[in-house]
Amino acid sequence: MKKSIWALVIGFVIFWNSGFIGAEYGLAFANPFTQLFWRYLALSLILFLYLTVRGQFKRLSLKKVAPHLIIGILAHGVWLSCSLFAIVKGVPAGIVALIISLQSLATGAFSGWVTGEHTSTKQWIGLSIGFIGVALPILFRLEGSSSLSITGCLLPLGSVTAITIASLYQRKRQLDKSFEKLPLSLSLFYQALGTAVVLFLPALILEDLSTEWTLKFILTLSWLILGVSLLAYYLMWMLIEQISATRVASLFYMGPPVTMFMAWVIFDDKVQLWDILGLVVIVTGLLITRVNFKKQMARLKN
Repeated sequence: MKKSIWALVIGFVIFWNSGFIGAEYGLAFANPFTQLFWRYLALSLILFLYLTVRGQFKRLSLKKVAPHLIIGILAHGVWLSCSLFAIVKGVPAGIVALIISLQSLATGAFSGWVTGEHTSTKQWIGLSIGFIGVALPILFRLEGSSSLSITGCLLPLGSVTAITIASLYQRKRQLDKSFEKLPLSLSLFYQALGTAVVLFLPALILEDLSTEWTLKFILTLSWLILGVSLLAYYLMWMLIEQISATRVASLFYMGPPVTMFMAWVIFDDKVQLWDILGLVVIVTGLLITRVNFKKQMARLKN
């Protein structure tokens, strides 16, 4: 990959996975729906002001906006709600990241059908090995812990489903020249707006919008808005524009070690032997996928 793409990859992995930590920290001040509503309401306002000042804001018809609203609701609202409720159920942030890394397998399974981008046999092998790496620590934690619920571990599968559909839909739109493309900043605005609108009623009815407006929460929310919902998602969509959806999805396998390290530093989450073994297996699968990707790129150049 080019150096510019490597910079996008590194930035995406770090900023994206810091979101697990920030969101878990923010749960002490606001429940999931409420935390996410404030986050995306603020993001919508920031992007609206940015686009207005630069003269780039466009009021579009519902037909043109609908795809961006759908992507936002799936890639932000559903994906984050499932992740946060899993953490509320007692699932450590690192394990949530492990489960969500299954997106790589899901994207590989449907990428050829949706976008026409072929997933090779070696990529399948790598993705399958990565799946084993995800399953190992989850199974052994479930066996050895009465506090880790099956329901809690199943919730992130909703995140996997949502982000997979959103990624493949975005990639399909990117490859199809008949779709009208919006500037990324304008697309993110409509994604954030759609997410805030959808989250408002659950936050109001189920959680009364109850929030402890402390300095710690404001700083945490600011990071989640600027560092994660803005920068990390911006980097992800930039990557999807440049490389295949399967390749971008494989980057989710890099999330667990980053998240586990952050959780260990901030929350003192214990890293178990099976977590480390799972990470080794995941990295092995990722390397197999990457080696095959490099061979494919070499063939294209020749």
